[in-house]
Amino acid sequence: MNKNEFFRSFPGVLKQKKVLYPLVLNAFGLIVAILAIMLFSELAEEILEKETLDFDQAIISGIDVVRSDWLLNLMEIITELGSVWWITVVTIATIAILWFKKKDLWSIISFVIAQGAGGLLTTVLKNFFERSRPTVDAAYDAVGYSFPSGHSMGSFILYGFLGYLIVRSQRGRTTKWISAVLVFLFILLIGFSRIYLGVHYPSDVLAGYSAGALWLFACIFSLEWLLWIKRSSVSFGSFKKVFSSKDS
Repeated sequence: MNKNEFFRSFPGVLKQKKVLYPLVLNAFGLIVAILAIMLFSELAEEILEKETLDFDQAIISGIDVVRSDWLLNLMEIITELGSVWWITVVTIATIAILWFKKKDLWSIISFVIAQGAGGLLTTVLKNFFERSRPTVDAAYDAVGYSFPSGHSMGSFILYGFLGYLIVRSQRGRTTKWISAVLVFLFILLIGFSRIYLGVHYPSDVLAGYSAGALWLFACIFSLEWLLWIKRSSVSFGSFKKVFSSKDS
């Protein structure tokens, strides 16, 4: 195949779902990652300068207006969905499903790296910024430093990856949309619970989302790149062969 034939066939190749899907997914992820970097950088700068963020106090004051016993009980349950023990349980269950039902080794490896390295990254960031919590309460898994929120970052990585696996699966469009909405709500509610319970500032939660989104994108991008190389008819070998050959 010469260069002219290759490029004439290239648009048709891109229309294939196995090629177009990862391109669209990763393009979207790249945009999210860029926005996440910008948001985290802005928040980190304020924290390093030891400045008080006005929107933190504004949001906390707004939450104080709607406090109630039933909402407190609900938030105590929701916050557990982002706890270390729950993330560990869901991670193990997900690995078991991916292995015994899907035999999807690459997804397992990527998922384990996402969870393990994500937890390590949270610890590193907390110890770097050393921001004190609004309140310390071991009952809510709230000890140590505050920025970024480990619950927010961990839940974003966990539920975001699970949502990605469902969207990538052969399930129906309705199931995928419902799953995406549930993932979004889970992540938002877990972050809100940390603010409501008074163990994180809103900026901690936003930073957790930002760092989680960036790391999640990196893991998904790496996985999609590996899968694309394995299954795509457009490979490095194809490019090398075309551009190293002479036009006929």
